[in-house]
Amino acid sequence: MTFVISHPMDAPLSALDKGVPAIETNLPLDAVGAQQWRLLKEDLPLPVAVLKEDCLRHNSQWMKSFLADGGARLAPHGKTTMSPGLFDLQLADGAWAITVSTPHQVQVVRRFGYQRIFLANQLIGAKAIDFVISELARDASFEFFFLVDSVDNVKAIAKAARDAKLQRPLEALVEIGYPGGRTGCRSVNEAIDLAHAIHETNGAIVLRGVEGFEGLLKGADNAATLELVSAFLDSIVALARACDEERLYGSETVILSAGGSSFYDIVVEKLGSAALTKQTIILVRSGCYITHDSVLYAKAVQALRERNPALADAHGGLAPALEVWAYIQSRPEPEKAIAGLGKRDISYDDQPIALVWYRPGVDMERPQPLSPDHRVTRLNDQHCHLEIPADSPLKVGDMVGFGVSHPCLTFDKWRVLHVVDHNYQITSSVRTYF
Repeated sequence: MTFVISHPMDAPLSALDKGVPAIETNLPLDAVGAQQWRLLKEDLPLPVAVLKEDCLRHNSQWMKSFLADGGARLAPHGKTTMSPGLFDLQLADGAWAITVSTPHQVQVVRRFGYQRIFLANQLIGAKAIDFVISELARDASFEFFFLVDSVDNVKAIAKAARDAKLQRPLEALVEIGYPGGRTGCRSVNEAIDLAHAIHETNGAIVLRGVEGFEGLLKGADNAATLELVSAFLDSIVALARACDEERLYGSETVILSAGGSSFYDIVVEKLGSAALTKQTIILVRSGCYITHDSVLYAKAVQALRERNPALADAHGGLAPALEVWAYIQSRPEPEKAIAGLGKRDISYDDQPIALVWYRPGVDMERPQPLSPDHRVTRLNDQHCHLEIPADSPLKVGDMVGFGVSHPCLTFDKWRVLHVVDHNYQITSSVRTYF
């Protein structure tokens, strides 16, 4: 069966899109598979970003199994891909909501018709607040959750809701953070005071839960990082219990949420121990699991393997699904090659990894692995500097597939990514809306 990932509202492909052939007329996404394009036959202009369908399927099922075993739910972070086609795949596998970060992302997911949105950020600014209130007033089935860490913000949102005569409450989670971190109240006591401020809006806003983000905590080594993460999650649990004891929640179901793409196992274990008097939803928000990667989250999985090898290796573990392909366009020195991709095409938190190579037009059945001594040393806007051994097989015109680090910052460089099967035949395409 053809594996098609697209959304009915997606705009068609155009020759104006990077990575799309010079087609004369626009092509609906659901017709892409019928073109029988194949990456290795040079049917696509390079550089091009591709998603390996077998890895996408595998990662989606892996997360589904993890959540079922842990009794948690997933609101995948949409800012990773901003792709409705991939959102639909995640929802089909049981995702509870779509998470976003910005007012623009809220507008996008609403335009595409998603009914349950978790804003993992503060709702700030008159236009953003008014848009959410208008959507809640217009659509009784729309559910929206957001974070607060400021009494001033609570008052501004409550006033806007009253001015608009909104007939139902907005639903907020108090965010707790940590000194030197990003957003969030800096102590449990401060967060409890904020929860009281929500309660005092007299129903304009209700407290639906407690939230925090542990993904940026870093210690001297994996063990030290784990201690920091565990202590931070304990503070979320302490706050959740305090709000429960003081009867500050405005619903019979409480949401406890944390969890990027590095510590979801610890999040589920810790938050699952809260033992509140109300029914609890443990909500993790990993977005990068769907494609995984070859560097940043590969390291996170190695850390997971150290603390929980059974989970890390369950069902084969996560697999990198995202690659960016480019031609070798110059080999100016015996130990140097230049590939035709750069910072405009691939993330550069860490350098990409040169994974495989292929020579078009010869009897070469499949791409072949490149040895670790083929190393990306730096990126320019459109050029990739490769340090290679003098006896490397690479020559001008060869194709190289690169693994990425941090999928979020590769997705946002592409309006179109192509889904490929095990032979690198294009089965469908997905659009992004950054």
